[in-house]
Amino acid sequence: MEEQDVCEVTCVETEKVAFVQALLKKGHVHEVSRLFKALSDETRMKIAYALTVEAELCVCDVAHIVGATTATASHHLRLLKNIGLAHYRKEGKLVYYSLGDDHVKQLIRLACAHQEEMMARG
Repeated sequence: MEEQDVCEVTCVETEKVAFVQALLKKGHVHEVSRLFKALSDETRMKIAYALTVEAELCVCDVAHIVGATTATASHHLRLLKNIGLAHYRKEGKLVYYSLGDDHVKQLIRLACAHQEEMMARG
């Protein structure tokens, strides 16, 4: 017999529900979901990870790291910049990108460490 993963009766703890609903109404969840949506793309995640290893990379280096054209790398970097995850600076004819802040770096490092642990467990 298969284990059921659904409550067999309805029992709502109204205080807990009201508390969490109030937190959700503050609107942070929408912005956080945008962050995770941006990082759900494998190429963008590779780019973000590369920018946790190196504080700053030019578009050409990013393209070579992820195995993409400079146009593709630039597109992904621009998206990360537009949602506030990355910053850029121009130096002559080169454009350098970095991650926006340490929170983003910590999030990426934590996710990668979690995945390494999951893989080690088998």
